[in-house]
Amino acid sequence: MDPESSFELIERLQAGDSSALERLVERYRPRMHRWASGRLPRSARDMTDADVLVQEALIATITNLSEFEHRTEWALQAHLRSAVMNHVRDELRRFDSRPPRTNVPDDAPTPELSPLEATVGPETFARYEAALAELGETEREGVIARLELGCTYQEIAVLLDTPTADAARMSIARALTTVAELMSRPIKT
Repeated sequence: MDPESSFELIERLQAGDSSALERLVERYRPRMHRWASGRLPRSARDMTDADVLVQEALIATITNLSEFEHRTEWALQAHLRSAVMNHVRDELRRFDSRPPRTNVPDDAPTPELSPLEATVGPETFARYEAALAELGETEREGVIARLELGCTYQEIAVLLDTPTADAARMSIARALTTVAELMSRPIKT
């Protein structure tokens, strides 16, 4: 037998060889992905990653091949297509049961406060947002990276393309001083 044939890989898998599972998935995933992506309606493709759907179907099916009679190479492929199609149908049912998507403007009010807004209060948060808006893009991104994302000065140096972490720290310190000054002003309405 050809060691790379599906027959051999199935026998190795049934004997407990986990590398055979990886090889089978590697072999059939591209074929099944092309096949499945053409079966998902365009509207469902935005909500569903066909590659993830195919991977889940392949792994679930291939790991449960103990009763499968592998008479031909095409028999396995037909079996896998059937399993992938069942996953596609399940996903379409889930998609159909979801409420319709609507585009929400970025500035739409949210019914609950963000964690930052809840921590500092809505008025302080509004002042912070207004101050950030007055900063230059580089300074704004640096402040957000440090305060909101918790980036290190070394990470910020890379992000802002500054020569050193100390240079990034100084840049952030200057920007935070500006933010504090701007926050002390009354909010423009």
